[in-house]
Amino acid sequence: MLAGLGSNIVLNYAHSKVDAQETEREIQKLGGRVLAVRTDVSDDGQVRGMMDQAAERFGGIDFLVNNASITEQIELPDLEAVTDAVWDSLIAVNVKGMFYCARAAALVMKAHGGSILNMGSIAGITGRGSSMPYAVSKAAVHCLTKSLAHALAPEIRVNCIAPAAVSTRWWKGEEEKMIRLSGHLPLQRISTPEDIAELICAILSQKSITGQVISPNNGMVI
Repeated sequence: MLAGLGSNIVLNYAHSKVDAQETEREIQKLGGRVLAVRTDVSDDGQVRGMMDQAAERFGGIDFLVNNASITEQIELPDLEAVTDAVWDSLIAVNVKGMFYCARAAALVMKAHGGSILNMGSIAGITGRGSSMPYAVSKAAVHCLTKSLAHALAPEIRVNCIAPAAVSTRWWKGEEEKMIRLSGHLPLQRISTPEDIAELICAILSQKSITGQVISPNNGMVI
């Protein structure tokens, strides 16, 4: 969607090379310029290298969408399944990874300004979701957003969206759990990836918003 609005795209992936190549082709069909870079966002050195490649290829960075996240499907009462390894991996990617990306992008953005969008989650608001470590990591992302908004103002705006359930492959095989966690939805729908993309594009370009956590949740938390 950003490519359709005229943006050049640097596409980060960790393992999904085939999907990254497919996304590259979709962007190119729109006439967009795209660079796919394999990067582990939990590795600060790799992140800095990715941002350097972005700046070199396209002359700078205007927007950062911090979307890389992982989870484990663990029912909340199952505390014994929440191991140190689960905590460490989710915090490394979902929280530290977003910080590393924001810090590295800000070094490039500072000169001319820019906008960062972090991907939070309704789980970080309600405390319920795919797992306890995931919910906690997303609550941390919400706070990270506010801290970065203070730290990077006035040149850079930092905001966050905290979606409820979105119909993506992440929930494949876990649809019953997704619907159960969603509870009563006044709008009687599950969000689509297109819904979220539209909101991301709008927030990135809105010059009067920073430090906000906006939740597209179809009325879940009314």
